[in-house]
Amino acid sequence: MKTLNVVALTLLIVGGLNWLLIGLFQYDLVASIFGGQDATLSRVIYTIVGICAIYAFKFFNDVTEDEVAR
Repeated sequence: MKTLNVVALTLLIVGGLNWLLIGLFQYDLVASIFGGQDATLSRVIYTIVGICAIYAFKFFNDVTEDEVAR
C-alpha cells in the first residue's frame, strides 16, 4: 500500500506542477510531451492523475487527525 501512496503522491505533484506551468506560462507540459491535449496518451495521463487525486481523499484523515498527547 505504501508503494501506491508514493505513486499517487508523485503523480499528483507532477499534475500540480503541470497546472503551475499552465497558470504561469500557458504551457501544458503533458500535452507538449504526448502530442496535444486531445492525444490519447495525454488523455490517459490526465485521467490517471485525476484518479490519483480521488485516491488522495483517503489522506485527509491522516492530515486532520489530532495527535493524542502521550
